[in-house]
Amino acid sequence: MVRMLRDFTARYFSNEEAIIIVLLLAASFLVVAFLGRVLAPFIAGIIIAYILQGLVAKLCRLGVPHLLSVTLVFVFFIGLFIAFILGLLPLVWGQVSGLASELPRMMRAAQQYIETLPQEYPQLVSMEEVNTLFRQVTTEMGQITQWLVSLSLESIPGLITLLVYLVLVPILVFFFLKDRRLILERLGSFLPQQRPMMDRIWREVNMQFANFVRGKAIEILIVGGVTYFALKVIGLEYAALLSLLVGFSVVIPYVGAAVVTIPIAMVGLFQFGWSDEFFWLMLVYLIIQALDGNVLVPLLFSEVVDLHPVTIMLAVLVFGGIWGMWGVFFAIPLAIVLNAIMKAWPVHESPGTTET
Repeated sequence: MVRMLRDFTARYFSNEEAIIIVLLLAASFLVVAFLGRVLAPFIAGIIIAYILQGLVAKLCRLGVPHLLSVTLVFVFFIGLFIAFILGLLPLVWGQVSGLASELPRMMRAAQQYIETLPQEYPQLVSMEEVNTLFRQVTTEMGQITQWLVSLSLESIPGLITLLVYLVLVPILVFFFLKDRRLILERLGSFLPQQRPMMDRIWREVNMQFANFVRGKAIEILIVGGVTYFALKVIGLEYAALLSLLVGFSVVIPYVGAAVVTIPIAMVGLFQFGWSDEFFWLMLVYLIIQALDGNVLVPLLFSEVVDLHPVTIMLAVLVFGGIWGMWGVFFAIPLAIVLNAIMKAWPVHESPGTTET
């Protein structure tokens, strides 16, 4: 047993950089696990600055001075930020409130429909099963109501925190863009001078992660915008809210599209019933999803590491189990980082190993 551990250590951890990387990963995990809520604006600022860095680099390549490039990109970001806060956010919040007020009517309509099932399909559904379902739904609705009441009582501190984030995140984004090189040099001073493995991992992660994050930002805008236009043409209620959900669902491949189909189908079914409008709605939605998966994704992510679907599912389950919704949201970028580390990890053959 001791020999096996010694051989394993010599094979995978004989390199100084490998040990440092393991320590950095462990420290990052502990920081996110215990200080993730406190560092949320800091992490958000890093992600947003990372997305915008591509625009800064393009302006610099065109001959625009660095500080002017940062200023132009930051003004562009602030414009989008204000448009979101003053335009899209109130619209979505209004539709969320409207949908919440409509839930009792939807529940009554669903109850009336379900009560007819034992009469139409007595061999499949019994009245006892329907009553059991109603009791479970009533219990769940009561718990949701209590949660909403407690949420409203706790909303004041949350609003204050949100206001702080709205001011702090843009400031962090500006300084991350402006002093990016200085920050990276300062962080690099804590690492070994000779670090070929870390440099290789950084180049791989920087390329793949940058393509993924910026590509996903573009995909969210395109898919969300096209979905909003289509839902408005069809006349579906809560189009802004549903298109926002569809846009952000592309962050989680396969799973996101399947999950967001449920609210769209439910709203469409309650509004249109089993009519031609409902089937047109679902057909248009499926066409948007097909075009996204077969046309838009290959165009945007041609240079991104091709993660196997099983790997994606595993990443969603593992990181979602560790960090909840945020883990699901960042499952693919984290999988890209781990994949780059595994590809660059040094493996030393044991002295007694012979090639076959």
